[in-house]
Amino acid sequence: MRHLKILLRVFLVAAVAAVPVAPRAFAKETIDAGPYVPSPQSVVSDMLKLAEVGPKDFVIDLGSGDGRIVLTAAKVFGARGMGVEIKEELVALSNEAARQQGVADRVKFVNADLFKTDISQATVLTMYLLPNTVNMLKDKLLRELRPGTRVISHDYPLEGWIPEKYVQMDLEDKVAISGVTTTLIYLYVVPAKLAPAWTATLPSALSREPVRFTFNQQITRVAGTARIGGRDAAIEEGRLRGERLSFRLFAAGRNYEFTGTVKGGTIEGTVEGPGLKAAAWSAVALR
Repeated sequence: MRHLKILLRVFLVAAVAAVPVAPRAFAKETIDAGPYVPSPQSVVSDMLKLAEVGPKDFVIDLGSGDGRIVLTAAKVFGARGMGVEIKEELVALSNEAARQQGVADRVKFVNADLFKTDISQATVLTMYLLPNTVNMLKDKLLRELRPGTRVISHDYPLEGWIPEKYVQMDLEDKVAISGVTTTLIYLYVVPAKLAPAWTATLPSALSREPVRFTFNQQITRVAGTARIGGRDAAIEEGRLRGERLSFRLFAAGRNYEFTGTVKGGTIEGTVEGPGLKAAAWSAVALR
């Protein structure tokens, strides 16, 4: 009986080992426990070009690996930057590469937890991380990054955010990473924080009295109402691109197109519509 149990156990182990394993939906899910997976060099320049990186930018790469994104940003695009990497050997490798390539005065690589690292200095932030990690960072991005900061995510989108640009391409380099050639690059722009209630001064053709705006912001999307003449007019198609606010207001049976710049507790902009052309409007946040 004991021999039978042993034979049965060997058979079961062999049977399990023989079952084919389906390719993982996200090949990078083993990164934290094993080798890192870098963005193919052929994608790096495309990512930086999409973000329009230049000499005035400070690029932070979360999960910087061998440092190729920050190094390319410095050498090719003239930017400064920092890479954040959890693996000490990769940090050492990246800092040595910066010295050898003559950009150590403009870039550095640190061994740190990306969730605990201050990223507020970034004007451009790049990442090639697990999809769940990307979305765990959403609150941190909104909390620490300044409005207008460009965020580039390789392959995995930020859920709930509207990308400014989206590029899809096929690269043979990706087969070894994900099993397919498909490569996705998402560009986002960090939105300003919009207070929920405002009092606005509009052109007299719209209202001779101050108008109360109520905004409902969902990251980059904006909805709400404007109280005009005792009636609520709907705010539609609202968007925030950095500090740039735009929306459509339907009032008195007519559509008006608003644009404005959000600066803390003020908005200054123009409105166009029937009888109006680039007419000035402004608003102040209510506390």
